[in-house]
Amino acid sequence: MPSSFLHPFTSPHKDEFITITGGRGAVVFDDQGNEYIDGMASLWYCNVGHGREEIADAIAAQAKTLAAYHTFDPFTNVPTEQAATKIAELSPFDDARVFFGSSGSEAVDTAMKLARIAHREAGHPEKQIIVSRERGYHGTNYGGTSVQGIAPNREGFGQLVPDIVNVVADDDEAMKRVFAEHGDEIAAVITEPIQGAGGVWPPPDGYLSHLRDLCDAYGAFLIHDEVITAFGRTGEWFGSQFYGVTPDMIIFAKGVTSGYVPLSGVIVGPAVRAGLEANEGFILRTGYTYSGHPLGCVAALKCIEIQEREGLLARATEIGIRLSSGLRALRDEGLLIDVRGEGAIWGITVPEGVNVAGVRDTLLGRGVIIRPIPPNHLTLCPPFVITDEQIDHIVSAIGEVLRS
Repeated sequence: MPSSFLHPFTSPHKDEFITITGGRGAVVFDDQGNEYIDGMASLWYCNVGHGREEIADAIAAQAKTLAAYHTFDPFTNVPTEQAATKIAELSPFDDARVFFGSSGSEAVDTAMKLARIAHREAGHPEKQIIVSRERGYHGTNYGGTSVQGIAPNREGFGQLVPDIVNVVADDDEAMKRVFAEHGDEIAAVITEPIQGAGGVWPPPDGYLSHLRDLCDAYGAFLIHDEVITAFGRTGEWFGSQFYGVTPDMIIFAKGVTSGYVPLSGVIVGPAVRAGLEANEGFILRTGYTYSGHPLGCVAALKCIEIQEREGLLARATEIGIRLSSGLRALRDEGLLIDVRGEGAIWGITVPEGVNVAGVRDTLLGRGVIIRPIPPNHLTLCPPFVITDEQIDHIVSAIGEVLRS
């Protein structure tokens, strides 16, 4: 019998699952006593590692005083204000504000809405089109589903959000044509600095700068979806800083709290702020019950403190050097077709005909968790606290499975 829980991104008929019961550092445990090196930081998010008691203590202390209270007019709370200030300071913007939600999907939809409403308030209601890229993953709410660059994730859900244009991922000329045809109507371009869930695809040299130039030329906003790349994954606080391209909004989630409490948000830069603040009588009529949730915000502050104190951004860079070296050795051996990534996020392509779900399952038997991306990609995104020995074990296990 299937369980009462309807699992996401899973066949409704599946009835066998691995029950995770705990974790410590870069390792998680199941109810059968098995240990696994978590090569995916759960789902791209557990940057500071599992079992951090100081994060649990900070959450518990806050829950004893103010567990939750909404932030709609006229209310606020101290953790929310502190987290917004800290995140704005870490961002590439000189003068930013932060809108909070709970999930990356919420943040994507919010950024799309902010782009359109900011243009309207600035006197350009015709700017409605959101441009996205093939392979891009932007969550699964209706807005995010609509800008999905992964076609199967859009199928079967009926009419999606209108005025969306999806272009070939790395084709400069295709993007130029879209702007040439629709430039005056484009509200924003949304892109991940590194496309993550689509298989880990760093941008071609100069591509993000090219997007920035096009948006500037046509008065469109550039939105960086950094649900995966924010908070140290590339070795910088934000992927925008790693690539030296400043967008108009940054979407974040996942690593901001390492998943200890759901928290997401949109960092709103000066250009979008100018539209939202253009008219004194304007009221921003969007938000969520848990926008600025105190427990999420104290978790974010504690995770940022840990990353600063332990030098985990630099560690992400070290992880990338060691992991890429091992993976490229497997490529040179002929076991892999392609290796790509930056910092502590990597994707590999296996030869045609290799069942990537089967590789995943076999690796589980060897105590390693990575993620299959059909048809022939596997991804790795370990916690920043992973040891060199654990990295080497992951690479060695992948090699052994592919050789067999």
